[in-house]
Amino acid sequence: MTDPVYPTVIVLVRLLWKFLGLRMTIKGSEYIPRSGGAILAINHVGYLDFAISGTAALPAKRYVRYMAKKQIFDNKIAGPLMRGMHHISVDRESGSASFVAALRALKAGEIVGIFPEATISKSFEIKTLKSGAARLAIGANVPILPTIVWGSQRIWTKGRKRDFGRNKFPISIYVGAPLYFTRETEVERAEAEIKSALESLLRKAQSEYPDSHVGQWWAPARLGGTAPTLEDVERERG
Repeated sequence: MTDPVYPTVIVLVRLLWKFLGLRMTIKGSEYIPRSGGAILAINHVGYLDFAISGTAALPAKRYVRYMAKKQIFDNKIAGPLMRGMHHISVDRESGSASFVAALRALKAGEIVGIFPEATISKSFEIKTLKSGAARLAIGANVPILPTIVWGSQRIWTKGRKRDFGRNKFPISIYVGAPLYFTRETEVERAEAEIKSALESLLRKAQSEYPDSHVGQWWAPARLGGTAPTLEDVERERG
């Protein structure tokens, strides 16, 4: 697949990271396959997670095709870029079309990025996962790479004003060992394994994060932060 747009966007994104003074720590990039299909199953704490997580695939000289909501593709500025980078539009009213498109990309040897929580986690913990990532991995017979982004919520996340100042925030990207499933694997079991792997990797990223979480709005209550718990968020939703 030719990529006339993606390389240019990567240059611009790298310039943005440099302008913001972000301190990137990437671990586990060796798990990114140099060829063949795979799924990055990524946690979701901020609006820049898609651009940040894709950085982990660059050492392997791979591009990630993200599954993103249709509204982004409908945007006059973002839409042409998303299509130019061959990302996959997700229309929640017609999910089968996006599933087929992702399946086709995986079978063609692409890496597909999925946020299995679907939306940003306001608790900054791993929420209940949707089944799409597990079903795609089983259907395409490709591995799932659990992927954690931590620190991006400090730049821009749901319910907070974005901060594009030169704050030199540390950003962690951790890629875990691949998870393999067969056609005999039950989707529920695959989901549970993915969630467990994400939770374990999240705790590792947090334990090695250079800044203290205590008293911080961007940190989960479990670590002494002031973010709402998963239960609090559920109660707010009613």
